[in-house]
Amino acid sequence: MRYEPPEDGAGLRRHLRDGGDRPGHRLRFGSGAAGIERLEASLTGEGFATHRHDTYAIGMTLRGVQTFRYRGEPRHCLPGEWHVLHPDEPHDGAAGTDEGFGYRIIYLDPSLVQEALGGAPLPFVADPVIGRRDADPALAACLRDIDEPLDEAGRLTLTLRVVHMLVRHSSARDSSVRHSSAGSTVRPGARAPLALEALARVRDLIADDPTVRHTLAEFEQIAGLDRWTVARQFRVAFGTSPTRFRTMRQLDLARRLLRGGVPLAGAAQLAGFADQAHMSRMFKRAYGLTPAKWTAALA
Repeated sequence: MRYEPPEDGAGLRRHLRDGGDRPGHRLRFGSGAAGIERLEASLTGEGFATHRHDTYAIGMTLRGVQTFRYRGEPRHCLPGEWHVLHPDEPHDGAAGTDEGFGYRIIYLDPSLVQEALGGAPLPFVADPVIGRRDADPALAACLRDIDEPLDEAGRLTLTLRVVHMLVRHSSARDSSVRHSSAGSTVRPGARAPLALEALARVRDLIADDPTVRHTLAEFEQIAGLDRWTVARQFRVAFGTSPTRFRTMRQLDLARRLLRGGVPLAGAAQLAGFADQAHMSRMFKRAYGLTPAKWTAALA
């Protein structure tokens, strides 16, 4: 039976474990897979500071009014509406009313989008809020039970559903060239001559051990491309720069350590940051919360 969410998001709201009565942030990670995270969150009071991540973020508001500033404009996302945020696009997040808001969200690695699109430039959705009637009910089902394990088939299915939404809404309003503030472009029907295998080698080199700071000469050697081509094409292919990609993988490692009970200073050292203050600055820029507040918000 196909799941059809009610227009006000009530069908998913009953799965939101915290109703938002308690001030502060509540975060709960569900089951994920390689390149995919699913998160449940609620917020009452202080909002998220301006931040940016290197993944696509596709979420549905379940309760209250979610407000955020994106590409220079204030946005509002009501219950049952979706928001789509492109990699490396700065945004914040706050409650539009005193009751706070709750949502569920999927974070998707741009490399999975690349694989699904066969190497085309990443799609860019200029209007980040998608109305209830324009969303895919099947995608809502992926948020209905975020604790259900994702096997390889489920990972593929979820990725294709997200990519379908991205492509549909990136071309629905504009058939000309579109630009993201991160610098990538999308031409409908066009295929960029990206050296994907070479770029993947650079990406894997960074991800294998993000505590290591590689030189541009190493990138040139492993890719067989000059440094300018690596820098330009890496962003088009993966939505962010090699430097930013490394920082986010360091933060992934830091988050795993913090969830495992490692103190802040120890997590900073093991993740390859200069010190705890450095990690805290990078953490807040990526997630809108300090590491201490993020850890305290975990359910």
